[in-house]
Amino acid sequence: MSTNFELLDYIIFIGYAIMILGIGLWVSRDKKGHQKNAEDYFLASKSLPWWAIGASLIAANISAEQFIGMSGSGFASGLAIASYEWMAALTLIIVGKYFLPIFIKKGLYTIPEFVEKRYSTNLKTILAVFWIALYVFVNLTTVLYLGALALETIIGVPMLYGIIGLALFSAAYSLYGGLSAVAWTDVIQVVFLVLGGVVTTYLALNTVSGGEGVLEGLQVIYDRVPERFEMILDKSNPEYSNLPGIGVLVGGLWVANLYYWGFNQYIIQRTLAAKSLKESQKGILFAAFLKMIIPLIVVIPGIAAYVIVNDPELLASLGEIGQKNLPTVSEADKAYPWLLQLLPVGLKGLAFAALSAAIVSSLASMLNSTSTIFTMDIYKPYINKNATDKATVNVGRLSGGIALVIACLVAPFLSGIDQAFQFIQEYSGVVSPGILAVFLLGLFWKKTTNKGAIVGVLSSIPIAMYFKVAPKGWSSNALFVDVPFLDQMGYTLLLTLLIIGIVSYIQHKGQDDEKGIPINNQMFKTSPLFNIGAFAIMILLTVLYAMFWS
Repeated sequence: MSTNFELLDYIIFIGYAIMILGIGLWVSRDKKGHQKNAEDYFLASKSLPWWAIGASLIAANISAEQFIGMSGSGFASGLAIASYEWMAALTLIIVGKYFLPIFIKKGLYTIPEFVEKRYSTNLKTILAVFWIALYVFVNLTTVLYLGALALETIIGVPMLYGIIGLALFSAAYSLYGGLSAVAWTDVIQVVFLVLGGVVTTYLALNTVSGGEGVLEGLQVIYDRVPERFEMILDKSNPEYSNLPGIGVLVGGLWVANLYYWGFNQYIIQRTLAAKSLKESQKGILFAAFLKMIIPLIVVIPGIAAYVIVNDPELLASLGEIGQKNLPTVSEADKAYPWLLQLLPVGLKGLAFAALSAAIVSSLASMLNSTSTIFTMDIYKPYINKNATDKATVNVGRLSGGIALVIACLVAPFLSGIDQAFQFIQEYSGVVSPGILAVFLLGLFWKKTTNKGAIVGVLSSIPIAMYFKVAPKGWSSNALFVDVPFLDQMGYTLLLTLLIIGIVSYIQHKGQDDEKGIPINNQMFKTSPLFNIGAFAIMILLTVLYAMFWS
């Protein structure tokens, strides 16, 4: 164990763990005389209030990939990575206004279920397999690896033990209690997450300013590295391939965000569990406001760490502890764990509990959604059509456990990957454009056919790989083109939309598909509160991008 952690830190961390497990198991208990059914387990009995939905959305979203991965990208490239968070706030508004009314009206359990109702069982199964593979081999494995990396860096827990420990912790309540346990513990987790993040940000900025406070610290890092406050990077920036200039605002980032927030089971599942559509939309709005502050607690610390590491006097003032595990641009994901070891006794335990909360809540959410998709979209239709509620819930628990074991076996092989946040985005971006195209046209173009959707989603993979496997250095006139992965996602979406449109038009000669969704303006009416909140977020975003454009 690392000597940096002292008794009070361990007490705070263990107290946090006991509290989360206790609350998770308490809300998971079977009510007297009531056997948990599928709606209880997978949709929290459709009883979540807006504040629980908003908190749970953020807790599910913010994980090691943000705290460690996004701080690492902040260390390596600066504030430009915050576009993922700030653009997500605007995306949430779009999801709440235009997607949720249709999803909730159809009474969905899973996103693949929508595909079945709009298209066919065959396409639903194809996408269900896509999602399960993506959750297990990209999302779960990366969160386990990054979480274990933090444990190893901060308190000296070997990587393998860290992976196993995090897996067991998240499984202890989420597999037993289902979405209800995950969502209600997320309310507690998000408090720890924000509080711990604020503490770490304060420490980093106060250190940079020589004890003069946060505002002075912000001014210092802006003066020292103004280039790291450019939101729109030019081609000369070494991180341009990850954040390709104006393409971030008008291209592939929209694909990543719309797919993630609108059609990602482990995110959208919370909104489907709301008491009502209005309650769900209020939760979405709450999450959008929280997204606006996330860069302050995950990206700014990474920039501050870069300034400290490159200032010999500041680094020397930190003493012996500050010389351990120093991050570099080539090992940027060490930035956040390095900052945590500088916190004073007690606060270190709190900040580490916050990081653990982010990791465990995301793991629990991914597990619950993986088991939901497998159980509702594969087990019930193909293996046991007459499964009882008890059997359905048990299969959900078992499939989640198997997914977790596979992820634990794969996670150690990610060792050596730098800027893991970018890794997740890049590999999710192979499948997300095709899925997004299927949903967008399925929701809003009644002429879209099942055949068009299947041809489109299957062709999207080779299209994405065509852009992705281009040999480095090949010119755009060669057989392959070499483009940033966000641009690749944008091009893949446009080509997939075109393919689906052409196939659908040829098949039905321009006639509406029988499963097309009838929509009207009344369906998308939102409350005055939602509208005011949406306008406030758009104004704030405009101000931020105007300030840090270049």
